[in-house]
Amino acid sequence: MSDKKLITVFGATGSQGGGLVQAILNDTGGEFSVRAVTRDPGSDKAKALAAAGAEVVEGNIDDYQSIKSALTGAYGAYFVTFFWDHFSPEKEMDQASAMAKAADEAGLKHVIWSSLEDTRNWVPLDDDSMPTLNGKYKVPHFDGKGESEKFFTERNLPVTFLYASFYWDNMIHFGLGPKRGEDGILAIAFPLGDKKMAGISADDIGKCAYGIFKEGDKGIGQTIGIAGDQLTCTEMAEALTEALGEKVIYYEMTPDQFRALGFPGSDDLGNMFQFYRDFDEVCNSTRDVNRSKKLNPELKSFREWLSVNSSKIPLD
Repeated sequence: MSDKKLITVFGATGSQGGGLVQAILNDTGGEFSVRAVTRDPGSDKAKALAAAGAEVVEGNIDDYQSIKSALTGAYGAYFVTFFWDHFSPEKEMDQASAMAKAADEAGLKHVIWSSLEDTRNWVPLDDDSMPTLNGKYKVPHFDGKGESEKFFTERNLPVTFLYASFYWDNMIHFGLGPKRGEDGILAIAFPLGDKKMAGISADDIGKCAYGIFKEGDKGIGQTIGIAGDQLTCTEMAEALTEALGEKVIYYEMTPDQFRALGFPGSDDLGNMFQFYRDFDEVCNSTRDVNRSKKLNPELKSFREWLSVNSSKIPLD
């Protein structure tokens, strides 16, 4: 029987959870072991985690007993939800409530809730500068996570709230990379003006989370925002130009233009970028690159991320 402290990681085959599982597995001399929770233990990703030494278990965050079972014997847990599976803040809040209850009953010593700002604290619902969505939210995929923090604090859980940044990997997988215009020139298009936006490599999120667990009680009760860089879109375009060996420009959209793009979630993301733009000091002061580097010495800057990933970005 291992005497290591067991961390249960939900979303273990996703970007955040997968990065944390790998970070724990890679630290063979560390004080933690890992239980990877996934809906499909038979998937290739889950099998790879098991082969690497993780304890892989089946779990469903919509099933309270499933969550509770996955926490049996654990020291701590990493809780993350995936809004884009269902586009429902209410569902996310139900999941978070169940996670907090199960964590309380399991007597966990350290919990990380992957959260984000509840933007309504800065942009009230009656503020017409940003459209209200679904009658209740400004940025649904932020607000539900932020509101859910109460489930953990009301139970006085030993919790750290982890705020990630814009995933640069969205340029590969989410269609937010450079696009070639009718003039043949590549451009990135965001409604951010000249404001800096915090960004991070998806795999660095899990490594930072592992750093929080390794710090022990230090992070309990804190909100810790992480970022690998803070850049304007013009600076991002310059870095892309260097990495791709082809000119990339920044095309500044308005939030209304982004919201009108019409893909699922475009209104949510348009509001998110508007929040990043209008409250850049809030977002960037929370997401501390130096603090992130201490948590994760392997933290990548945008240029370092591009040196590995630029060839994966679809350009047409």
